[in-house]
Amino acid sequence: MKKQGTAEKGFLDKLFNDLKVNAGLYVLILPAFVFLILFAYVPMYGILLAFKEYDSSLGIMGSEWVGLYHFGRFFRSYYSSEVILNTVTISLYSLVVGFVFPIILALLLNSVGNLRFKKTVQMISYAPYFISTVVIVAMIEAFFDSDMGTVVKMLERVGVDVRIDWLISSNAFQHVYVWSGLWQTLGWNSIIYISALSGVSPELYEAATIDGATKFHKIIYIDIPSIMPTMVTLLILSVGNILSVGFEKVYLMQNENNLSTSEVISTYVYKKGILAADYGLGSAVGLFNAVINFIMLATVNFAAKKLTDYSIW
Repeated sequence: MKKQGTAEKGFLDKLFNDLKVNAGLYVLILPAFVFLILFAYVPMYGILLAFKEYDSSLGIMGSEWVGLYHFGRFFRSYYSSEVILNTVTISLYSLVVGFVFPIILALLLNSVGNLRFKKTVQMISYAPYFISTVVIVAMIEAFFDSDMGTVVKMLERVGVDVRIDWLISSNAFQHVYVWSGLWQTLGWNSIIYISALSGVSPELYEAATIDGATKFHKIIYIDIPSIMPTMVTLLILSVGNILSVGFEKVYLMQNENNLSTSEVISTYVYKKGILAADYGLGSAVGLFNAVINFIMLATVNFAAKKLTDYSIW
């Protein structure tokens, strides 16, 4: 007991000294810490709705406890398999495209010797990221309209007659969603890789040049190994959101014709939990989504640590 008390006292002394020395830093992170507590942890109290038949007159604690009833409702419903399949398909599609192309862009820009050209490409590729989702969807409608769309007209001018109604076709929805997302985020997502590549020692490139290495060899043997920790970390975080397809863009692009491929977990939760006021079912589906994401995150992190020795914990 004495040893335990001494250890606790030592810990408190270290904590007090750290607070005293780094008081300014703790003050700086205090707003972010309070924000996290208020908007990330306090609302977790609402998870109880997934296990209750919510009655607003009784409140969350007073409502009837129904256990896993709402989870059973979701998995027994006709739409559950379709919603989960759509979410996983769009997520994996977005993950592959959104993970690979920013790396390729960063590697290519890092190999460019013309600084003005490099900065111009970066500026052009960054710009779409700052366009709001509503405007992006409006641009998609303007580009892909089957009659007056810019893309359709351009293809017609080069002799390609494409009369696919991209906006209402269930087969085209996922392709339009993913590739328009890549166009919007490509430059921004490449920033972290460009930053990692800027930290590579010039001496490595000089030594490789002396040994007769081409630009391709430098990319394979210098650039990629240098950004591997960054790649693995971002891949793990991306897989951790495998069932979290963005709500706003999907919902804005949805219509009755493409619903069979555009209905995902986030839009399903909104329609059932908010619009239909079925709070128990909405909370259950949202909790299921969060648990699967955490399991995927932990699994990929474990695999990455075994295979590459890089992980986020």
